[in-house]
Amino acid sequence: MFYAIFSMVILIGADQIIKYIIATHISENAVINLVPGLISITNLHNDGAAWSILQGQQWLFSLISIFAIFIIGYFMYRLRKHRLYEISLVILLSGIIGNFVDRLMQGYVVDMFQLDFINFPVFNIADSCITIGIIILFIAILRDGDLN
Repeated sequence: MFYAIFSMVILIGADQIIKYIIATHISENAVINLVPGLISITNLHNDGAAWSILQGQQWLFSLISIFAIFIIGYFMYRLRKHRLYEISLVILLSGIIGNFVDRLMQGYVVDMFQLDFINFPVFNIADSCITIGIIILFIAILRDGDLN
């Protein structure tokens, strides 16, 4: 459990530090090309979900986040002896907490990574953690099936 908590602190910390750096060094909506045609950095304030859907519904996202934190915490405890499940849930929970902190403290989530080669929403480290956590969880479910 120590490694799980330590990993969460590292992931949430990295997310919050990068968001702080972006928010303090790049003007809102400014775009800096890192690799032309591939990836840019921007400072986008998103008060919705992916693709800015449900804008201004922070109460809904906060409620969903609180519910998810408790549910994932329960499954982390229940599946603590199953390594792949634990890894996926730690990564997933880190992403949820990272964005939840933004919503509580600022009323919006800071997004910064923009893929220039496809039409994809601007995202952050927490969003990446959520996506990667879900992918690993899906793999664990396919690999291990029902653990009951």
